[in-house]
Amino acid sequence: MVNALLLTGLLASVSLLYATAGQAGGTAFVAVMAFAIFPVAEMRPTALLLNVVAAGYARWRLHRNGALDQRALLPLTLPSMAAAFLGGLIVLGEGVYFVLTGVLLVAAAGLMIFKRGADAIETRPLMVLPAAVAGAASGFLSGLTGVGGGVFLTPLIIAFGWASPKRAAALSPPFILRNSAVGLLGVLIAGQTLTFDAPLYGDHEEVWGHAA
Repeated sequence: MVNALLLTGLLASVSLLYATAGQAGGTAFVAVMAFAIFPVAEMRPTALLLNVVAAGYARWRLHRNGALDQRALLPLTLPSMAAAFLGGLIVLGEGVYFVLTGVLLVAAAGLMIFKRGADAIETRPLMVLPAAVAGAASGFLSGLTGVGGGVFLTPLIIAFGWASPKRAAALSPPFILRNSAVGLLGVLIAGQTLTFDAPLYGDHEEVWGHAA
């Protein structure tokens, strides 16, 4: 029980940290569970569930503040949701999963560094086909690994000049929410299960989300 509470506090802390950058924390959730030696079959669905909780609360706050851009979200999320579901249906072997997620965690760290240095970028109209490809790729990685997808999409749309960092951060939570929800559905259909303490982690994600 003590270990579960310590792990809950750690997950909640990284969720709060990621929330300041407009992310749900999927990459950190996966990393924490890997260090805690979770069974591989439980890591991905649990990370996706925590993404849904964190991103769902963030999306509600954006909606309440009138900051949701549904026009921009449509070409990004329609292909991404289908790709996330397909990714969720694929079950990787333990070795392949750890190698892939490790590479993605390093790539996500590099992309977040780029995002911090992109404040002065000039924005241009979002292009539908490239946006659909970027969304689908991010969604597929979300369903395949449980990372959420926003950590890849946000730097991409900034790099292409489709949004300022502030606007991109507002697009990320609803993108993560939709991908994680359909990705989780695919994962559960594929036979993977949530960890026993998932409700405890999810409840504390919401509590700390209020603090953000």
